[in-house]
Amino acid sequence: MQQFIASYGYLAIFVLMVAESACIPVPSEVTMVFGGALAAGAVAGSHLNLILVIAIGVAGNVAGSYIAWGVGAYGGRAAWRRWGRYVLLRPGDIDRADRWFSRHGAKAVFFGRLLPVVRTFISLPAGIARMAPVRFGIYTLAGCIPWTAALAVAGYAVGANWRHLASAFHGVSYAFAAVVILLAVVGVAVLVRRRVRDHGRPRDLVSDHEGR
Repeated sequence: MQQFIASYGYLAIFVLMVAESACIPVPSEVTMVFGGALAAGAVAGSHLNLILVIAIGVAGNVAGSYIAWGVGAYGGRAAWRRWGRYVLLRPGDIDRADRWFSRHGAKAVFFGRLLPVVRTFISLPAGIARMAPVRFGIYTLAGCIPWTAALAVAGYAVGANWRHLASAFHGVSYAFAAVVILLAVVGVAVLVRRRVRDHGRPRDLVSDHEGR
């Protein structure tokens, strides 16, 4: 990845940041920290402008977010209706997701852009819930700017020592990913238990009625 960025500069940063926001787990920590380090002259023969690195990183993030939003908006619902039952999702859950995003979608998109792992995938459920595209873009942009700028500025500050900083960010990302996975497992377990309980109630009522 470093060689790709060093060779193609701004284009590589844009492509990698598009990929990260389009649900492809490309670490923005490496992309933007290294981009900032290149702006500081950390690699001989490859010098970028810090402001352009940040602007292009943000543009890539927003573009990739709209790709994921589009997949969710135009393909996600059909997939949910067709395959959702295999993961215990029902058509009515789409309506609940719509209502939740209508109330909390802006905050979810904004803060999701600042969180490891979540920022890679937050645009997909926003699309499935059909969050208004302009509103989605505004909050995505607002969330992308501080994270992208912070990484690039940090890379610029440490220069040739950028690898140590990127590794530190990776450690935090992995820890957060473990927490997200744990919460997801707990959530699925609760959902399974609720579905089993809901499906069991009618049968119990019928059995009681027949016993009487």
